Amino acid sequence: MCIFAKKIKLIRLVQHNDWVVFILVGSIFLYIFMFLSLQRESTVKEFLTQKFADATNSFLSWIIISVVFCVVLSALLSQFIPLVPKRVSDIHFFGYELNKFGFTFLSIGGFYMIKNILSYLFFAGTGFIKKWEIFSFTVSRFYFVASVVLMILCLASFFYNFNKLQLADYIFGAMVTMLILKQFFYIFHMNNILPEKWYYKFLYICTLQIVPYLVLWKVLFF
Repeated sequence: MCIFAKKIKLIRLVQHNDWVVFILVGSIFLYIFMFLSLQRESTVKEFLTQKFADATNSFLSWIIISVVFCVVLSALLSQFIPLVPKRVSDIHFFGYELNKFGFTFLSIGGFYMIKNILSYLFFAGTGFIKKWEIFSFTVSRFYFVASVVLMILCLASFFYNFNKLQLADYIFGAMVTMLILKQFFYIFHMNNILPEKWYYKFLYICTLQIVPYLVLWKVLFF
């Protein structure tokens, strides 16, 4: 039996996750640069508890946090994407085509950019444009914490031997929980980042928080 087993050529598919390491290390270095340079050597605690009046380089910090969040989320979700749509894979750039990560990143990045533009137009159209700066300042703190959680999930997903189906359920539950917590964060934060009238809050949450995520989910998984 042992001799027979030695003659069988077993093919083992080795999964290379070096690109995930580069993403996580690059994201960490971006945050280190943000804390040391843009935030004047602030600690994580000082950054999260910082007052709007004491903030420095809020816009640049928001951009860095947004990029890290989109990249890490794309890396995490790309492993569950069933396939890249044919009309997307048929598009070639210098002989290269988008893989699952590239397709996921472009989808999430485009979604995030459009969502922010529509949010700005919402604040401008409802007469609360003065709140836009404090809104972006406040939500960047939420996305920073969310991106750190996503890094941990990414590390566990790619480098530990978990059942992929069970892990997908846990990640989906974490994403839904994160979305729900974000709504409470927006509504009850002490900075009052949403318009004061309840119907504006309801309109913003429905049209710019819930519906876009449903659209993104359909783009990625259907």
